[in-house]
Amino acid sequence: MTRSILTVPIRKVEDGAASPQQDLLAVEEPLQIRVAGRNVAITMRTPGNDEELTAGFLFSEGILQRPEQIASIAPGERNTIIVSLASEQGIDLERLERHFYLSSSCGVCGKASIEALETIGCPMLRRDRPRVDPALVHRLPGILRTRQKVFDRTGGLHAAALFDSSGQLIYVREDVGRHNAVDKLVGAAFLQENLPLDNHLLMVSGRASFELVQKALMAGIPVLAAVGAPSSLAVELALRFGMTLLGFVRDQRFNVFSGEWRLSPAAL
Repeated sequence: MTRSILTVPIRKVEDGAASPQQDLLAVEEPLQIRVAGRNVAITMRTPGNDEELTAGFLFSEGILQRPEQIASIAPGERNTIIVSLASEQGIDLERLERHFYLSSSCGVCGKASIEALETIGCPMLRRDRPRVDPALVHRLPGILRTRQKVFDRTGGLHAAALFDSSGQLIYVREDVGRHNAVDKLVGAAFLQENLPLDNHLLMVSGRASFELVQKALMAGIPVLAAVGAPSSLAVELALRFGMTLLGFVRDQRFNVFSGEWRLSPAAL
C-alpha cells in the first residue's frame, strides 16, 4: 500500500515553550523505472499515480510516442515500476540505455539543449487557440489550491492542474517534485489517448522551469501559468515554440512573458 503522508514526532516551540506533538510530512521515495528489462531512470517522487508518472516521463523524454507501444505497465518490487513494450520497433534503444537521474527539485539535470527538443518531435504550437480571458487566468490559482488535498495536510507538495479553454478542471496531480506532478498529469492524458492538449491550459503551483515548459510543449499544451517566476531558459524555450507563458499568477495579477496573442485584448 502506497503512502503519500507520513506522521512523525516533533517538538513544537511556541511562545518560549516546547511540547511534544505529531506532524505530517509528504513522503519522498525513489522510483526505479525499468523498460524492456533496462533500468531507464530513478526519480524521487511522492508515491501514487506511478503508472501515470512513468508514462508521462517516457513520453516527454521522446522515448514513447503512443500508448499502444506499451504492452503493460505495473509495479514491480518495492519502489520499482516495470514497462513491457508491445514492440521495440520505433523505440530509441540508445536513449533507453542513457540513464536518467531526477531529483525532486530539478527534473533531469544536465538537460540537452533547446535544439535537441526539435529532434525528438517537440511540436510548434498552434497560434489560433485557445483564446484566454484574463479573468479566467485570475481564477486558476484558487481552483488549484482547493484541490491540493495532500498539501493541505503537509504543506510540502507541488501541484499541476489541467484546464480546458473554458476553465473546466480536467486533471490535478500532486508530488514533492513539480516536474513529477506534470509528468503524472501528462501521463494520464497520454494513457487515455487525449494528446495533444492543444486547447488547454496548465497551471503549476511553483515556478516555471525549463523542464516544465518542455513537458508542456511535448504534450501540445499552448498555455502555461505559474504562481512563481519563470527561469530565463523557460522563457527562451516558450518564445522558440510559441507558447503563452504566464508568471506570478496570484493576487489578481500576472506577467506575460511570451505568447500574448492568445490573451483577449483586455489584457494587452
